Amino acid sequence: MTAELTRGQNHPLPRARLEIRVSAGTPVVAGATLGDENGTIHGVEWVAHPGAPVLPGLEVSRQAAADHRLAVDLDAVPGAVHRVSVLLALPVAGQGPARFGAVAAPFTAVTGLDGEEVASYTLTGLQSESAVVALELYRRQGGWKVRAVGQGYAGGLAELLADQRLPEAHQLAGGIHEAVARGLARSVPAPPARTADGDRSRPAAPAHGPDHGTAPQGATGRIPSASPYDPPAAASGAQPADGQGEHGTQRPYPGGPAGADRPSAPAGGAIDYSHPRRQSAAPPPPPPVALPAEPGRSARPVAGDATGWSMEERLYNQVWGMFEDLARTTAAYRSAVDFADSRREKELDQVLSDPRSRIGGQGDAAREAARERYEQLVSRAREVLDRDVAQLLAEAEVVEPALPAAYARWDNPVWHAYRVPMEIPMALRLGDLHLPEAGRIRVPMLVRLPLERGLWIDSGRSASSDGAVTDSQEMRRLGLETAVAHAARLLAVYPAGEFTVHVIDPAGAGTQALAPLAQGGVLAAPPARGAAGTADVLGRLTERVDLVQMALRGGAPDALPPGLDTSQQLLIVNDFPHGFDDRAVNQLRYLADEGPAVGVHLMMVADREESAGYGPLLDPLWRSLLRLTPVPDDHLADPWVGHAWTYEPPLVPPGSQVLQQVLAQVAAARISWRR
Repeated sequence: MTAELTRGQNHPLPRARLEIRVSAGTPVVAGATLGDENGTIHGVEWVAHPGAPVLPGLEVSRQAAADHRLAVDLDAVPGAVHRVSVLLALPVAGQGPARFGAVAAPFTAVTGLDGEEVASYTLTGLQSESAVVALELYRRQGGWKVRAVGQGYAGGLAELLADQRLPEAHQLAGGIHEAVARGLARSVPAPPARTADGDRSRPAAPAHGPDHGTAPQGATGRIPSASPYDPPAAASGAQPADGQGEHGTQRPYPGGPAGADRPSAPAGGAIDYSHPRRQSAAPPPPPPVALPAEPGRSARPVAGDATGWSMEERLYNQVWGMFEDLARTTAAYRSAVDFADSRREKELDQVLSDPRSRIGGQGDAAREAARERYEQLVSRAREVLDRDVAQLLAEAEVVEPALPAAYARWDNPVWHAYRVPMEIPMALRLGDLHLPEAGRIRVPMLVRLPLERGLWIDSGRSASSDGAVTDSQEMRRLGLETAVAHAARLLAVYPAGEFTVHVIDPAGAGTQALAPLAQGGVLAAPPARGAAGTADVLGRLTERVDLVQMALRGGAPDALPPGLDTSQQLLIVNDFPHGFDDRAVNQLRYLADEGPAVGVHLMMVADREESAGYGPLLDPLWRSLLRLTPVPDDHLADPWVGHAWTYEPPLVPPGSQVLQQVLAQVAAARISWRR
């Protein structure tokens, strides 16, 4: 499981041979220093930099680049070395930025040689600094750990090296910059506006403003490279004050980076809406070769043409790319239509304000000309959108059948060959997303595992996005069925014995909907009933969170009591707040806040209005959960331009037995695992 570190946090390193990946929005110099137990550098021979890139157990890049891979073999590091500090610096030569505050927050990750990420750290909060110590690998009780440092220096490399007590700090800093300047012509440029999957980049078309008589319509290639608009608050992941308002929006990928990590708009330039984490992957194995295109058509898409160390990771990144592509091309279309509409209004105002237009048929002719220009602009924008949507639809038709079970819909044939996995997948599909302008395309909604937030299945809305009205009782039934489908999918993608499900159903109202789980033998215990059953389950899970937290804070994760279930835990709560007293409500809030970090996750099926009697006490609870709906609803927003995406839950096809068949295999695997 990847540890996403914040400044000052540390994490043990499970192996000696590692890679350190660096991704920045501009070419940077990457190096490393070797220090003793006090962090002192004893000479220039203890510094790895582009002019001297190889030291015992350490090799760094030979030039400035936007992405780096540093090789580390801790077993080969000299015994006198107790600290390996990874440093980044902006080149002093060239026309690049002079401070880290002017670029996207650099991203660093420590990985194994197989590409498995051990720990990551995003260096946020930098301003005037031009050099920074990003990470520190240090010896601890016979092993090695990594610490997120993030210490910046406005005085650059010279100040950084002097702070580590290197006598020749200024001379060495000058030599490093001179070596970088010599190789600057060979340096890897900063990633373009869209880089995560190698061949996804498309050249941007020149934006035509009102003076040119045409609307801004996007790119000459697959999609526009940037939207003409400034994103609203939702584009940076912001939510309404109450978190889950009636018309509020959430980011559908809660594990994604926050808006603060994205590069800001350069003065006078377009905003880069690309996802920074899509620029951090290391060079992948050779991607599949696209099939030749038919005359007059673009190359046929292939599944897995994004970056990644495995087909699973490449498909995950490809789905993210499709999601971003559709968001951006729709933003360009909407902006073009808005421009055409505003231009038509301006022309009509000019016609009405000119007295000459009232003589003869000049006014009618001017209005007709304005209408024709409007239709021409909208038609042109629609052609671009239809072209991009057709390409995305062709890609979706190729990608969907290739998805593994964790990413696939319940009607995908991959479930017919399902076997209980041996490893936890990268992500899980929680449903589909689409936009009204491209209703034929359904983009899988994937969230990273383990879950970083709990889930709230909102059973309170009475109308779906298509206008269909559903009564409250039917919504409760659909909500619990959706929760069961999510829980079954979670059970199916985890290895046997590594995921446990608990259910609280105080009044027994969900007996029928819970039957697949209860009768399938995959629950830890029968659904808890009444106040006593609710208190018992909440008490046991709260105690588990407390014990694991104390063990982790004490640095003794192996000191847990014998018999404690260390698997991931999921608590399904139905019909909240019925059967919950004040103590139970506080325990529920505690699990929602503290549980995900120690493997206890919450899934609530509830109508927020029914708990209105608690007042603002429960507002933090709703904000901490990812709101999903049992019927199609447009309440999720993307992190780039803030479109309201329609979410569709992953329901099992009517009459299908796939859920029962999958749960039967899960139950059999759990029995074998216990023996």
